[in-house]
Amino acid sequence: MIEAEVLGKYLVVEGFKNVKIGSVEEFLGLIKAKSGSCQVQVLDAAYVAGFEHIYFAVLNALKSFKLGLNISKSLAVEILLYASGQDQIKRAIEILGVKQSFQNIALVIVADSRDEAISALKEISKVINGEADQSVIDLTEEKIQGIINSFGISNLELDASMRGSLKDALKHILIERSALLITQI
Repeated sequence: MIEAEVLGKYLVVEGFKNVKIGSVEEFLGLIKAKSGSCQVQVLDAAYVAGFEHIYFAVLNALKSFKLGLNISKSLAVEILLYASGQDQIKRAIEILGVKQSFQNIALVIVADSRDEAISALKEISKVINGEADQSVIDLTEEKIQGIINSFGISNLELDASMRGSLKDALKHILIERSALLITQI
């Protein structure tokens, strides 16, 4: 579990591996039922480029609500939009939404307090049919090509962002896309 404070809110991110999702609607319904007053988003960890990717998506989603520039009515959906760099919910779900299968997920919880966030994590963990494993959120060599393909990142974009490693360039691009989304509204 990774924790952080973001604009007066409390963020908890936990990874889970080998999660069996039969019905996406039922899975998300169970999570919503256990989330209490927290805003919770579940992302396909195969396309998450590390904690920073999620952190900046949450930061930008919170800013969009503060400024009244939010695209959706829900902070959880707004987080999905910013994490995917998309202004269309359908496309954001295609990129980062969970699918029916076995997969690794990133659970993102935003709460008013640490206690609320930890309590929600404990309750939600009980209904997730998988093993807690923070490493599924990390940007690994195995994830790079999938992220490039899913997010439609061009070689030109990669070259322009290359200041160190390919991993750093990818993180930079995804964080930049998240930041630029607010300017497209």
